[in-house]
Amino acid sequence: MKQTKKKLAILGNGYLAGIITEAYGMGLLEGYEMTGILGRTEEKTRRLAEAAGCRACASIEELLEAKPDYVAEAASVAAVRDYGKRILCSGASLVVLSIGAFADRGFYENAKRWAADNGTRIYLASGAVGGFDVLRTVSLMALAQKKKAGADGSEGAITADSLSGFLTAGISTRKGPASLCNTPVFKEHFMTDTQETKAFSGNAKEAISLLPTKVNVAVASALATAGPDETTVEIASVPGMAGDDHRITAKIGGTDEVEAVVDIYSRTSAIAGWSSVAVLRNILSPVVF
Repeated sequence: MKQTKKKLAILGNGYLAGIITEAYGMGLLEGYEMTGILGRTEEKTRRLAEAAGCRACASIEELLEAKPDYVAEAASVAAVRDYGKRILCSGASLVVLSIGAFADRGFYENAKRWAADNGTRIYLASGAVGGFDVLRTVSLMALAQKKKAGADGSEGAITADSLSGFLTAGISTRKGPASLCNTPVFKEHFMTDTQETKAFSGNAKEAISLLPTKVNVAVASALATAGPDETTVEIASVPGMAGDDHRITAKIGGTDEVEAVVDIYSRTSAIAGWSSVAVLRNILSPVVF
């Protein structure tokens, strides 16, 4: 029996939205019918919508008129914050690339509630990173250790939303100096340095507040592990480097000691757009990775 296609809309009209549209045109999203695209620039939105054979929308209300089953966000942290509630409460699930929006714990908890109350889901695309499966597994093991410690009445049974003392997690990112231009962490000497230089050290929540378009990967890694407040972030400027090099770590101790290390290099941001395509394909696949 032929399966009815799911309706898909896109929030955003830039490079990453173009990759999702391109994949649709290639037949790589064969289980979906594209219904609309919403972007800030009318002409760019129109061209992208024409390529996808769908409606160019001027407002979130227009985008949701067709009752999409899924909205793929490829816009910005601000777009997730501005439109997330309306999308999730409309009956559409949301595939998110701008995961930095969820560094705000209050917004993250609200988004989970909106989805639960309306039978929708939030899918976090891996963007330029990966290994979420093993990171989530190590985090689950840490939670189990914490529960055992609490059940035993052990000293240090801690608050329910923290794995401090049970899980250590961090991400280190190496970037070319030009990619840090026009950000609060940029220093002029980065452009003439001959050696790798530290640009930022802190946690994921602090990183996203300073670099809202640069460290979605840090927040994604944090949400998969210890949370934005307890996941360390190190960013280095590397002379002559093109692209980004990320190393994510998550470690638990005890008798079940595990240390997961995930390394990803990407020369461009294309992998982020394709990660949304991978999520959309996985949603409808009879075999789920």
